[in-house]
Amino acid sequence: MVKYGLDYTRCRWILPLLLGIGVIFGIIALAGRGWLESQTLPYVNQASLWESCTRPDQGAPWTCDSLMNYAWGRAAAATYLVGFLLLVICFALAIIAFAIPTLRFNFIRGIGGLLFVAAVFSIMGLVIYPVKFTSEMRLRGTSMFSWAYGFGWTTAIMEICLGFFFCCLPNYEDQILGNVKPTYFYSSP
Repeated sequence: MVKYGLDYTRCRWILPLLLGIGVIFGIIALAGRGWLESQTLPYVNQASLWESCTRPDQGAPWTCDSLMNYAWGRAAAATYLVGFLLLVICFALAIIAFAIPTLRFNFIRGIGGLLFVAAVFSIMGLVIYPVKFTSEMRLRGTSMFSWAYGFGWTTAIMEICLGFFFCCLPNYEDQILGNVKPTYFYSSP
């Protein structure tokens, strides 16, 4: 944004837009039923953050067991949900920070710090879930952690990367606001 001379007024909404995409990915991870799925026939396992479903045969109905009956299920859901809520708060704060005409760079650095806290909570939930799920739930056949679990990790990675951007952006305050004279690397002979 700074190095290539992009105008601040054109680029000011990129970071809140990326946070919004992270929020959408977090919603998909929270609502998705693809945290764990059977990899091979017969497809007998399917799980979300909230419940685990199995069926005895390919054509039989699914029977679901709530993961909220387990302490580790509640811990995984709670930590991932706290990380997601902090991400939503950061998204709202970023919209407020970038909407006002005079940008408050210390406020932006605080959003970056809060994004790191959100990433820690999200990663805690994303680590608790597979470790305890595979050790305590009965799985038949070969299963894999699937697309919704991947969206959860994508959200956590976006939180970390955007946290760096929000924390480093104040270092380039003068360049962003256009307060620095351009330097030319040409010297006449």
